[in-house]
Amino acid sequence: MSSPGLLLLLLLLAAPPPLRPSSLALPDTPEGKATIVGFILSALERATSFLKKRLSEINLDGVVGFRVLEVQLKGVQEKWAQDPQLQQLSLRVAKLVEKLAPLLHRSIFYLKLSDPKYLREFQPTIQPGFWKLPRAWTSTDASMVYPTFEPQDSFSEELSDSCLVQLLGTGTDSSQPCRVSDFCRTLMTKPGYSGYGLSHQLLFFLLARMKGCTEGPFRQSQHYMNLFCANMMDLNWRAEAIGYAYPTRDIFMENIMFCGISGFLDFYKLRWLEAILNWQKSQEGCFGKPAAENEELSKTIQHQQHVLRRMKRREKQFADSCSSHNTAMAVAALGGFLYVLAEYPPASGELRQSTPAPPTATATNVSTPATGR
Repeated sequence: MSSPGLLLLLLLLAAPPPLRPSSLALPDTPEGKATIVGFILSALERATSFLKKRLSEINLDGVVGFRVLEVQLKGVQEKWAQDPQLQQLSLRVAKLVEKLAPLLHRSIFYLKLSDPKYLREFQPTIQPGFWKLPRAWTSTDASMVYPTFEPQDSFSEELSDSCLVQLLGTGTDSSQPCRVSDFCRTLMTKPGYSGYGLSHQLLFFLLARMKGCTEGPFRQSQHYMNLFCANMMDLNWRAEAIGYAYPTRDIFMENIMFCGISGFLDFYKLRWLEAILNWQKSQEGCFGKPAAENEELSKTIQHQQHVLRRMKRREKQFADSCSSHNTAMAVAALGGFLYVLAEYPPASGELRQSTPAPPTATATNVSTPATGR
């Protein structure tokens, strides 16, 4: 039987097809910037309508993405408050925030019914005020990319969740936040993981930053975040190089969400924004599995569904191929793009045409596949 994530790795290591530059207008002028902002807001409005329709079915991971989006939108409001040229766009942002607030409040009621234990453990991540926008921006360092991957067997969702609960201080042992075991310290700092194991390592230090943890391993939080996001960037280059095959899209957007809110500006590329916008289901407003007739590898994916499924116990797939997790990652990634456009004036940001860099690793130096979680 194929090991979990094997096809995903094979896709990432495939020979890259020619890459095309983004066809979106460059944000070098107020008009070009306004056009891109309009596309993003339209996508977010449709996704929020999807949330409203499916609120009783959205899982906690889905709510986290929309909570991050809410913070990003409020950040955009602050940036645009004094700019009369952006008044109409600012009004759209305000209406979106106004629509999101009661939905996120109501979501906790439904999560108490569907998964009360998980809600208790991770409730801080969906509380107002938990997520904070970057105070400073940096870029990834390609010299920190791993030469090889470590075996993924030692990293599971169960172990990751237990370490995150320790960090948050929400376990049944009434432990204090920011105190973690030696096991969790080792697991969450071990180099060489890829895929969802890698993103969970970053999430561990990202949540620590949100909680204000500064002792123990968190004295070196920025070092570990630099390390993990350098490797997450490498995985995103790989996903782009193979044309964003469906199995890679979820982790691709998760990497943008987590590293973006960690302050890594180079995850906000115009080509990547265009790709995400194109993945939204126009009628449903969600993100998820593309229509089979439009997916080149659909037969292989259907045959290997046990390989390609997210190894996430609480992932929510809907009958119309919408995904709670895909949608959450997409809206938080798009919210990050919107915030960066508000943060930086035209022609000064990362959102511009650039020549893609090739992945740094090759098939000969990769020892094990990236796993789903």
